[in-house]
Amino acid sequence: MIKVEHLSKIYGSNAAIEDIHFSVRKGEIMGFLGPNGAGKTTTMRILAGYLPATEGTAKIAGYDVHRQSMEVRRRVGYLPENPPLYLDMTVEGFLDFVAQIKGVARNKRNSKVDSAIQRCQLSERRKEIIRKLSKGYRQRIGIAQAIVHEPPVIILDEPTVGLDPRQIIEVRNLIKSLAGEHTIILSTHILPEVSMTCDRVTIIDRGKVVATNTPSLLMEQLKGGSSYEVEVEGDIKSLIPCLQKISGVNTVEIDRTKSNLPVNRTLLQITCNTDTEAGKEIAAAIVNQGLGLLEMRRTGLSLEDVFLKLTTEESTLEE
Repeated sequence: MIKVEHLSKIYGSNAAIEDIHFSVRKGEIMGFLGPNGAGKTTTMRILAGYLPATEGTAKIAGYDVHRQSMEVRRRVGYLPENPPLYLDMTVEGFLDFVAQIKGVARNKRNSKVDSAIQRCQLSERRKEIIRKLSKGYRQRIGIAQAIVHEPPVIILDEPTVGLDPRQIIEVRNLIKSLAGEHTIILSTHILPEVSMTCDRVTIIDRGKVVATNTPSLLMEQLKGGSSYEVEVEGDIKSLIPCLQKISGVNTVEIDRTKSNLPVNRTLLQITCNTDTEAGKEIAAAIVNQGLGLLEMRRTGLSLEDVFLKLTTEESTLEE
């Protein structure tokens, strides 16, 4: 549904984005991640037809964003970070106006507006002036204007920014409900939101794509072996050298971040080489030392760990 190849945008001698590649399948939600200034918004503006690219191509539903701009715009719903609202209009008046300029036929306009209002849970506010509504409602109206013409592709730039936790959950559920019928690109800084909402993730840093895959596979690619978090009761002086001798164990470190543990308990972080399963040997060593094994669990990278690793190091992951 969306295919981006060798896309670049140059301002003078500075590249906002450089040689970007990615694709999004029909009905998929793709999370677009990156630090501030990485090039996310520039890329989304190019895809929405708001900004021309310097080099490369981008196609939406088979139409070239540059050469067939009007065809692309008919098939895209776009929500910028700051929703483009006319604050002195009512909710339904504004959405009717947007439907007109999006080319919705007169005999279908009311039903399209009603559908957008219902899907975005705006029924109780449809007659109200937008200026009087909260930021959460304005964000919903922004999404409603993006979907009122029922486009196959929806591009959402930070749709939950500035919302409270309850509003974030409501908007997240709304976005998930749009998947399948629509192909969605979602830009966000809230990493748990990506894991809960998106089918795939593209991470961009300094204008270049550094990784693209499903959240779980990204974490697996950077995992680099097994890790264990172990809570032990007793004196661990002789335990640490014993654990370090186990085949495949890489590091054994005391986790001092948990200050609420009782005096006689210690939390250990143990990392192992790739393809090593040392859990049984670790547990046996603790028991054989006469210590209490209170808790042991395998740990892995979070999406936040992946994001920080890829955006603070010169590294790139192949899909």
